[in-house]
Amino acid sequence: MQLTRPFRGGLKKVLGLFCAVLGLYFLVSSFVALNRQDDQARMVAEEKYVVGSDRKMYEYNRQMPLIFIGGVPRSGTTLMRAMLDAHPDVRCGQETRVIPRLLQMRFHWLKSEKESMRLEQAGITKSVLDSAIAAFTLEIIAKHGQPAARLCNKDPLTIKMGTYVIDLFPNAKFIFMVRDGRATAHSIISRKVTITGFDLSSYRQCLKKWNSAVEAMNNQCRELGSGKCLRVPYEQLVLHPKEWMQKVLKFLDIPWNDSVLHHEDFINNGIELSKVERSSDQVIKPVNLEALTKWVGNIPEEVVRDMADIAPMLSVLGYDPYANPPNYGQPDDNVAHNTKEIQKNKVVWDKKAKEMFSVGWDNGDGDTALDKEPSDSPNNTT
Repeated sequence: MQLTRPFRGGLKKVLGLFCAVLGLYFLVSSFVALNRQDDQARMVAEEKYVVGSDRKMYEYNRQMPLIFIGGVPRSGTTLMRAMLDAHPDVRCGQETRVIPRLLQMRFHWLKSEKESMRLEQAGITKSVLDSAIAAFTLEIIAKHGQPAARLCNKDPLTIKMGTYVIDLFPNAKFIFMVRDGRATAHSIISRKVTITGFDLSSYRQCLKKWNSAVEAMNNQCRELGSGKCLRVPYEQLVLHPKEWMQKVLKFLDIPWNDSVLHHEDFINNGIELSKVERSSDQVIKPVNLEALTKWVGNIPEEVVRDMADIAPMLSVLGYDPYANPPNYGQPDDNVAHNTKEIQKNKVVWDKKAKEMFSVGWDNGDGDTALDKEPSDSPNNTT
């Protein structure tokens, strides 16, 4: 049968329209598919950044050289972070508190055979879990303060899981603050710093807990190696701040800047302090000797007598357990001068501290939920 000319023309138009619609469909489908692939790629590979007050974009990722400051609480971690915060290239900021807790949760998940199996069955492999923990940790560090070329975190107990942290952030480095355990225990007790597991009514028990915690941290630092972990004695940092900050900055590959020796000039003007961290009132002052030997004469005699057995890590870290008072060395002239000036103007400094930190601290025994430090052991998530 022969088609008439008008009919053939109409059929061509219909076929042409059909082909056009089909082509458009495939074009749109391809575009959507490509966008979907891009979105999926961005979930993995997108570079993240924050914009600073200088309008510069600061990228952050798992390969960046993060700085972690660790140690038993009351060992000088706040002083170290304040001194680093004074450097124009660095931002540490206040304790986040959530990062060590997250790492502890991960420890519990993997420690339990039953829980590990449940995670595996749910498709949450170690790789997935590590990526999620790294992403969360990085977001907290990058966004809880002002952007900077070098980002730093000061959650003291994170160093107990230091080797895992380096797995997450391979170019990170740790500053491990150590202090005479007798001074640390006295500071914890006298300033009522509640740390899970520490009995604030017992010097003997607190010193044993200090010994256990610092031993675990020291083992982690040793396992990380000298290229990844620098041990800084609090006493020597206080006595010789320039010498030790030069060592710290060299270790971190950060250029020298005198501002790290004058952190007090940047308080609330570049260095933000938490109203609920127990060390904040001390770092508003220039580096001084006030806290070095406050513990002398305050530890019960029977504890002093057994000190070498109670806290063997004292000797390991270079402290004489029988020296009462100890001889940590002679201070630099400027540190001695700072100490005299602070003692001369004690009333002024006390008033300044009270005004700055009146909010967040209770007037009772100091045992508040905000004030509480996380557990000293990864076996306890309290």
